[in-house]
Amino acid sequence: MKYINYALLFSVLTISTAFAQVKEEKAELNCYNKWAMKFEDRGADEVKDGVYTDVIITSRMGNKAVCNTGKAEVMKGKVVKFYILLSDGTYEEVKRTWKNKSNENVNIVNGMSKAMTTVHNEVVTIIWPSSMKAKRAKPIAAPDPSDD
Repeated sequence: MKYINYALLFSVLTISTAFAQVKEEKAELNCYNKWAMKFEDRGADEVKDGVYTDVIITSRMGNKAVCNTGKAEVMKGKVVKFYILLSDGTYEEVKRTWKNKSNENVNIVNGMSKAMTTVHNEVVTIIWPSSMKAKRAKPIAAPDPSDD
């Protein structure tokens, strides 16, 4: 009986630890997720044709993400080329071997490009922070009734 209690206690502790680790992993947001949630909440204005030097180039593999400042060229509502800003102030064009020509005809929806995928399953998205709509005013909650 004593051994069954210890086994039960061990099982409960093991399961609790596993659930705590899963919950902790889900709670951790990467730079891409933070931007995506903000755009989902606020929305964005249409990105017009032109060259933008204030974009964010995100590169994701699994739940890891890297976000770099960059430059992107938009023509006819589609991404033509995009670059990452280097520490010396120059730009380097992002060139990858793309899966299924995912870098062609890249639309921009709600301030973010559609995801482009490389043959190594790296997912690249371009974000236009300047297109984000202003923060919306929030409603003020009514007070609770008083006992006066």
